[in-house]
Amino acid sequence: MRKNIFIAFLLIIILSLGLRLGFTENKNKSNDQLYKLVELFSDTLAVIQKEYVDETKIKDLIYGSLKGMLSSLDPHSQFMDPDTYNELKVDTQGKFGGIGIEITLKNGILTVITPIEDTPAWKAGIKANDSIVKINDELTRDMTLTDAVKRLRGKPLDPVNITVLRENENKLLEFKIVRDIIKIKDIKYAMILESGVGYIRLTEFRENSTQELNNALSNLSKQGVKALIIDLRNNPGGLLDEAVKVTSRFLERNKLVAYTEGRQKDKELKFYADSRNPILDMPLAVLINEGSASGSEIVAGALQDYKRAIIIGTKSFGKGSVQTVIPLSDGSALRLTTSHYFTPSGKIIHGKGVVPDIEVILKERDEKENESEEKKSIPKPEKESFDYKEDEQVVRALNVLEAIIFYKQSDKIR
Repeated sequence: MRKNIFIAFLLIIILSLGLRLGFTENKNKSNDQLYKLVELFSDTLAVIQKEYVDETKIKDLIYGSLKGMLSSLDPHSQFMDPDTYNELKVDTQGKFGGIGIEITLKNGILTVITPIEDTPAWKAGIKANDSIVKINDELTRDMTLTDAVKRLRGKPLDPVNITVLRENENKLLEFKIVRDIIKIKDIKYAMILESGVGYIRLTEFRENSTQELNNALSNLSKQGVKALIIDLRNNPGGLLDEAVKVTSRFLERNKLVAYTEGRQKDKELKFYADSRNPILDMPLAVLINEGSASGSEIVAGALQDYKRAIIIGTKSFGKGSVQTVIPLSDGSALRLTTSHYFTPSGKIIHGKGVVPDIEVILKERDEKENESEEKKSIPKPEKESFDYKEDEQVVRALNVLEAIIFYKQSDKIR
């Protein structure tokens, strides 16, 4: 009797959760199947409670099963207990120490999306696509994203040891990284390189990114900019609306920038360019690499689809899924992948990335890789100048835009 009551109670919970998440299966068949599976789940709980060597709590078992359920879907879906959910809400304030990397689970492996420029991880030499196999000597094999983030964060000035597998070098690398408060400049560089070609390095999409871009464009305009390189390399994304606004600066008003598709109609959204004064006649080149993800892929994908910019570099990371946070009654929450991003022409971003129009692979320089310990210990100047002539991808973009400027001027003369 007690077991039947429990099954009925659990069935009501799952059915109500199903309604909230929008299940639409045929009622009769799905309810019969669901009841059988809930009974199986109940039997398992009963066996564990009776036979397991240590006394267990129902709440811990339910929470554990929900975590397993969500983690089996994809790397970005998760069940958050009340403490974890509260931490997520606090995280938006950004008041924590860290090492400065964006991470994901790729094929079940904890993987670096990108190191954030000028952070401890960047300075230590962490690279995009590095696989993190240990954090403070603890294997990450069964670690969730949330658990990994907790271990990587900590008090500023406290060190953390991580071990990474760099696939192209086929070796394990050890890093001791000192945590710091992560401070990010949305735009790191904004300058004229030569021949009237401007260069803007956009590191992330945050609340003031579009305003900072507008200020940079205004300053470059006063200097006579004729063409523009937008550098989105190692840009992990950020706020979707800012990515759309940045794209809008270079597209006609009401052009589709990106759209999402999911199982539910309310998750299908379309985002349109809405700039009142877009820049439509300036030649553009956009730089991307394997550390360009999410919002930066939306920008690059849209400008590529409309042939508004030439995309140069290497294929982007391929993170184009949308997560929705769904609070639950006990203070816990689901973080559930509900849709995927697509470029205006219908190309899916997730798992595919944006393929550049011109591929330029940066060569590894032996002198950098084999730099002596004495040289590494020499502190770099606070304001290190940007030597674009040492960057093959920037140089290629510069050459392409110089050619376009030349032909545009030739047409005017004719």
